[in-house]
Amino acid sequence: MNDTMNDAKDTTEIAEEMDTPTVLTLPLLAMRGIVLFPGMIMHFDLAREPFVKALKAGMESDRRVVLVTQKDPLIEEPKPDDLYTVGVIAEVRQILRAPDGVTRVLVEGKERVAITSAVLESDKKDKSFYPHAEFKYAPETPLDISDPHEVAAVSRCIKDIFQEYADLLPRMPKELAATVFCEQDDTKMFNEIVFNLAFDYVEKQRLLEENDWLERLKMLYQTLVDEMDILRMERKIQEKTQENLDRSQREYYLREQMHQIAEQLGESEDPAAEMETYTDAIAALPLDDASRKKLEKEAERLSRLPAASQEAFVIRSYLDTVLALPWNKSSHTKPNLKRAQAVLERDHYGLQKVKERILESIAVRTLLPEATGQILCFVGPPGVGKTSIGRSIAKALGRHYERVSLGGVRDESDIRGHRKTYVGAMPGRIMDAMTRAGTNNPMILLDEVDKMSNDFRGDPSAALLEVLDSEQNKAFRDHYIEMPFDLSKVFFVATANSLDPIPAPLLDRMEIIELGSYTREEKFHIAKEHLVKKQLKKHGLKGTQCRIPDEVLYAIIDGYTREAGVRELERTIGTLCRKAAKKIVDGDCKKVTFTAETLKDYLGIQKFRPDEQIHEDTVGVVNGLAWTSVGGVLMPMEVLVMPGKGAVEYTGSLGDVMRESAKIAVSYTRSVAKKYDIPEDFYTKCDLHIHAPEGAVPKDGPSAGVTMTTALISALSGRPVRRDVAMTGEITLHGKVLPIGGLREKSMAAYKAGIRTVIIPEDNIPDLEEIDETVRSSVHFIPAKTLDTVLQNALVPTAKNVPETAATEMCHV
Repeated sequence: MNDTMNDAKDTTEIAEEMDTPTVLTLPLLAMRGIVLFPGMIMHFDLAREPFVKALKAGMESDRRVVLVTQKDPLIEEPKPDDLYTVGVIAEVRQILRAPDGVTRVLVEGKERVAITSAVLESDKKDKSFYPHAEFKYAPETPLDISDPHEVAAVSRCIKDIFQEYADLLPRMPKELAATVFCEQDDTKMFNEIVFNLAFDYVEKQRLLEENDWLERLKMLYQTLVDEMDILRMERKIQEKTQENLDRSQREYYLREQMHQIAEQLGESEDPAAEMETYTDAIAALPLDDASRKKLEKEAERLSRLPAASQEAFVIRSYLDTVLALPWNKSSHTKPNLKRAQAVLERDHYGLQKVKERILESIAVRTLLPEATGQILCFVGPPGVGKTSIGRSIAKALGRHYERVSLGGVRDESDIRGHRKTYVGAMPGRIMDAMTRAGTNNPMILLDEVDKMSNDFRGDPSAALLEVLDSEQNKAFRDHYIEMPFDLSKVFFVATANSLDPIPAPLLDRMEIIELGSYTREEKFHIAKEHLVKKQLKKHGLKGTQCRIPDEVLYAIIDGYTREAGVRELERTIGTLCRKAAKKIVDGDCKKVTFTAETLKDYLGIQKFRPDEQIHEDTVGVVNGLAWTSVGGVLMPMEVLVMPGKGAVEYTGSLGDVMRESAKIAVSYTRSVAKKYDIPEDFYTKCDLHIHAPEGAVPKDGPSAGVTMTTALISALSGRPVRRDVAMTGEITLHGKVLPIGGLREKSMAAYKAGIRTVIIPEDNIPDLEEIDETVRSSVHFIPAKTLDTVLQNALVPTAKNVPETAATEMCHV
């Protein structure tokens, strides 16, 4: 290559070749790493402020500028000596201004020129200055047609070398190679090559400065030859490198690295020793022949694989997981009924039926240790102690306890595991719990079994069918383990808040034990005997430093918590302990004693008001009893009689069942109107309004039928209802009182409200045994078989009857 390739031709040499002596002036743009040729269309970005002004000046005149390439592209503010002396006049076709301040310009090269003078700087006070250049046109010498053979030879050489160049350059468009090869015009062929190939800008500048077209073609050929040498060398280096990588060198390098790492960690990579270790462990397991052969085959495969291969990691993880399962490890326990009873009584207050059923199960296992099939499911509202009962059962039986949370599980693979061929495969939750337990007879608590859902990945509740079936779980197959595992020795206990979401087949495999909400007295005893001690210990307090009397516990239960369980009660006691801890640490006192009067200062105003109750014998107002998920409540029922045409209005968010009970009450009242001195045509001359206070709270159920009928007869007859009587029960059209549920909670609500007489259905007499002893000794229960008994005990006797109300008198008119 010519040694003068980086030097521009001297201006005087080019001037001698020019035909036009006239000196012209145009705005000047200095280009960095870009060379424009006549006839070439290209775009570039312009950011330097002086040349942006020059571009603007060119646009304001005849859209023409002179483009000259810098010798060094890194120079930010070039001098005249930093520019080549041959450039091109360009016509500006388009200008786009980007938001970042860069101007994108599209130009077309027109004429080749020789720069005689370049002015790039001026006085900074001259705001109108822009870089410009004085130049003369530099005409080109056309091809000599007198010697066409030389021109044809050069052209053919260029096409041949370009063909090789295109083959070595994978990014070369096929259309460009075909165009160059078929082009007959040598100047056009030159333009196609130079315009589209990314030659070095110095090489392009040398081509631009050459006036003679024949010489220019020869220079192009030399440039292509040089480029071909570089491409061949690149290809040779790439092939050699690829060949070395494809051979054993890469594998050897990685193996050597792994070997060094293993030596540093003190790990052995002897495949024979590893296989022997696995084989000995497999032989010690009580497996059937098919399972043992499967594991031995996996161990043999592992010995033939490279230690660092991905498949080896999968097999090793699988064997480790299988061998970690408690195939023949059992916890040797001997159930002790008295010890179990002591544990249950110590950990839980109340729940007598639940404890009795658990003790029965323990007794059966005492007589028959291999007994299976007893799967208990505790169902009840949150916070009543379902999960803690499961932990107590494991403690009473002397078994390892593992809890499997099923809340939110919606993938069958969570229960049965994933196939080990999947990336990141692992056993299901059941087998994982068995591994953590370390024995094949633990107690596994399936928590929140009603919170599972299903989607396109399967139904996890269906996968539990095999787990909880004593006839099938003797050979439970996890998808990851792929071998039968005996789950029949496992004592499964499930918990749920509701039975509705649990599928019927799964429900059929479990024995349901319902845990109701705690009564007021039960909450008090739980708090006094368990929660206060627990929270004092949790907050670093002693019993002598913080005292919470009984009346404070009752005040918290009645005014600050309303729940089925005791979680909120425990949190509130914890709040008092924190208040006491702060006072003691601040030095305000050494002992804190809470009282019912000062409770407001620590917990704020009461969150719940006492139940609405009647303070005097009132006509048309009866104390009813209702059951809620957080316990029983006192629910007064009101009836108002007004002159009208027999319309009946219901308010208080009454449900459909309560509305039907109201209709039965009206019909029954019509049938006994004469007996209670009620006008027999009241249903045509009086409007009735039946209301249950706290209208924002929805109410429904049949047990308000007795209350509605009593209030209706009282309002129509004018006889007041005793304020110290509450009642509950369902009615029929003939006045029979039917049994109801939730008597335990309803009676507690009456006792808490100070009512000492409660009318209940006669068929509910056996339920009195479940009522708290405190309530049973303080409340007088009147069983009623018909409404006559209810009215006889609820209405004020006739001798004490007050005069008829104005509303009743109007109905007589």
